[in-house]
Amino acid sequence: MCLVNRRVTHIIETITNCFHNCLRPMTIATPSAAHHSDARAEAYAMPLDQIDVTKPRLFQDDTIGHYFERLRREDPVHHHSNNFYGPYWSVTKYQDIMHVDTHHGIYSSDWSHGGIGIFDAPIENRFQMFIAMDPPKHDEQRKTVSPIVAPANLASMETTIRERTQRVLDGLPRNETFNWVERVSIELTTQMLATLFDFPFEDRRLLTWWSDLATSPAGPGFMIESEEARWVELGKCLAYFTKLWNERVNAAPGSDLISMLAHSTATRHMSPREFLGNLMLLIVGGNDTTRNSMTGGLYALHQHPAEFAKLRANPALVDSLVPEIIRWQTPLAHMRRTALQDTVLGGKQIKKGDKVVMWYLSGNRDEDAIDRASQFIIDRARPRQHLSFGFGIHRCVGNRLAEMQIRILWEEILQRFPVIEVVGPPKRVFSNFVRGFTALPVRLPG
Repeated sequence: MCLVNRRVTHIIETITNCFHNCLRPMTIATPSAAHHSDARAEAYAMPLDQIDVTKPRLFQDDTIGHYFERLRREDPVHHHSNNFYGPYWSVTKYQDIMHVDTHHGIYSSDWSHGGIGIFDAPIENRFQMFIAMDPPKHDEQRKTVSPIVAPANLASMETTIRERTQRVLDGLPRNETFNWVERVSIELTTQMLATLFDFPFEDRRLLTWWSDLATSPAGPGFMIESEEARWVELGKCLAYFTKLWNERVNAAPGSDLISMLAHSTATRHMSPREFLGNLMLLIVGGNDTTRNSMTGGLYALHQHPAEFAKLRANPALVDSLVPEIIRWQTPLAHMRRTALQDTVLGGKQIKKGDKVVMWYLSGNRDEDAIDRASQFIIDRARPRQHLSFGFGIHRCVGNRLAEMQIRILWEEILQRFPVIEVVGPPKRVFSNFVRGFTALPVRLPG
């Protein structure tokens, strides 16, 4: 594979078009109960055809659930159009989402048809990565990286994950407020990413930087001042990984992700755009989803003290706590598909070429599919009945690794901290895609 420097600008434009339009990490405080009451009233007073669940503000202030609740009741396959995304269908019920996700012959995720994001970038700027491909190419590239999370590899990683978790938790300050997102969630997931890539450990925070950089808007007040500055920085990402690629393609096959990509016949001849696309898929996926569940789980237990008491009384409930956290948080709120043919979904006529958005967050609150879905319950009889990892051929390749990281974190927390005080509201990202946090202020008495 030849990575040519003159293509860097074009590649970075591709990243910008794919991510930047739906991930805008500005932050505000979580609204009060009164605000939620007002938001619910507003959601039900609005004419049904005016409901637009793509507004990032509704996710940032955590009031989007009221709009999803109404759509599930009154219009589960809901058509809307706005100036930014154009026309799209919102699929909000569990079974309908399952149908779309498991019928890739009808509903495509391929970049050539629009990809997985709601925004329709020009075809020459669409991001090429295996989650945005259909079979057979999707299957070939996914198989290249899937061995890294095979059961034997997971078992071998568990000791390392536990030792690192212990060190991070033991290093937390006592009797002072700190940001759980920064000190725990980001640090643990970044260490894991460095291991998966066999990335120089001393440079591991570059992975967090590049992940956040790819999903941040540019301008005053944001983490990057201009699009030109973004291109320069992501060009450094490409150059760094190109060096790692060139080292490993000329060495014996290794067990890290870069070596797997470099030695597989399905990926060793990727274009620069495809290489960087798959890199960003693996970095953003591994960074954002697990880290936000690590924060979301603590905040959920803070909001549900009876469940936290139940967990402390019976630490064995960690096994069912973990999937309940992942369901409750739903780290990725949606995925988009494009209809390849005329079809019917939830009684609605879907036309070939229509944009269909599966709202996993809504499906995970569907009372018709999940008992007491609107409640956080850590000892559910069927805790893995959720949509957060997707279904079908695109089911999250790293789901078991994510579960293991969160399980170990909570096993170690319960051995150390009788109390974790959440001393302020979380700050959430301004995004309709990643359900994430930038801050959760906590204090450990002791």
